[in-house]
Amino acid sequence: MTGVEPNRLDDQQLMKELENIHRTRHDTLLYGSNDALRVHNDRMAQLEGEYLRRNPRRPVAAGRTREGARGRSSADRATPANPGT
Repeated sequence: MTGVEPNRLDDQQLMKELENIHRTRHDTLLYGSNDALRVHNDRMAQLEGEYLRRNPRRPVAAGRTREGARGRSSADRATPANPGT
């Protein structure tokens, strides 16, 4: 494993690690070796799993659920692209 075990990080450290791994995700996917991508995937899963373990009742935005996204998509179709023109 790379880095400190997620369960040993305090909340602030965990959030910092999550921010960093999400920030580097795109470049790792596009330009990293297969081994680098595998390590990145494993670390991301560990960090996200720890976050979810600590925050089982975290607030979920309605628009970030499948149902909410469907509602947003149908509302987008019903709204003119250039209102007022």
